[in-house]
Amino acid sequence: MKKLTVCLTVLLMAVMMFAVPVTAEETAPMFTEWNPDAPALKALTEYVEDVTDEASPNHIPQTDRIAVFDMDGTLVGELFPTYLEVILLTNRILKDPAYQPDAEMLEFGRMTRDHALDKSFPPDYDYEFSYHQAKAFAGMTLTEYADYITRLLVREADGFEGMTYASAYYLPMVEVVEYLQDHGFKCYVVSGTDRFIVRTFMEGVADIPYENIIGSDTALAARNQGDTDGIEYVFTGDDTLVRTDHLIIKDLKTNKVIQIAQEIGRQPVLSFGNSSGDASMNNYTLLNNRYRSAAFMLVADDDVRDYGNPAKHDELTEKWQGMGYHVISMRDDWKTIYGENVKKTGVFHWLEDYAEDRIPADAPGNDDKE
Repeated sequence: MKKLTVCLTVLLMAVMMFAVPVTAEETAPMFTEWNPDAPALKALTEYVEDVTDEASPNHIPQTDRIAVFDMDGTLVGELFPTYLEVILLTNRILKDPAYQPDAEMLEFGRMTRDHALDKSFPPDYDYEFSYHQAKAFAGMTLTEYADYITRLLVREADGFEGMTYASAYYLPMVEVVEYLQDHGFKCYVVSGTDRFIVRTFMEGVADIPYENIIGSDTALAARNQGDTDGIEYVFTGDDTLVRTDHLIIKDLKTNKVIQIAQEIGRQPVLSFGNSSGDASMNNYTLLNNRYRSAAFMLVADDDVRDYGNPAKHDELTEKWQGMGYHVISMRDDWKTIYGENVKKTGVFHWLEDYAEDRIPADAPGNDDKE
């Protein structure tokens, strides 16, 4: 036994002598896109170090390390000049030759176009949007819908140079997702955007699987199902799933909480959002939680690299901090937003891109099949 101990000691010393030294690059900090003195970053890393430490009284078992993220304005841009799904629907209504909108749909598309730049949508716009979205894409298979989304994603993002819609994600927030995953957190996207848009967009952005993506939902049906209820219809090899015109849920505010409870089944311990539509999700994370938890709100206050509003920084910071949230300032906390090669042009082509003289499909005498 003594001889074996001596041999093991010699072997260990040899390994230590010839071990490759760790380079500075290999120990580089995880957060290369953040300013190192950002208060929100400090709060996040201190939190994670605490709850992942098995010796800490705040330790959270890995099965309960649930982090939820909004998408638009939290993980990806929403100011080119509006949300990705709004651009998608506007294109469908006003520019797609394969789709013939009726008068009511055309009116909605034009209203969206005319109010997108100054964000002056009517109070009930969020629900009305998803209602019209369901109608406009009804009949598409899931593959056709994903292909339609992808064709938009490869376009140059309006108001920017060097960036497509597909690459319009916040690099610092991608680092947050990767950091949390490296520390045993399961990350979910909980978005007001249509679930299948989120799934398609998030591919290649962050390693978040389809089953971890929650969004607004439109009912699906088998292509040959007709009016037969799904509980009666038997899916066959000749069927494929198609989108219907029935909106199931708009995933905003308390609906986010309900969806989290139904689909995840665990109370989150970390939440990230950027607007009042995310406040319920943040509160659900913070309040009555058996674990130490934290919530973060992004403030779009950078008008140099993006189209944020610096004038709202103080107001929103005070509001969100008053609700117990940590505030992430895009202007002050991030070294970059989309990458150093991406430039804000200061000019939108939105109105000219979606100028049109379409005739409603239900207009008297309209026989245009395009």
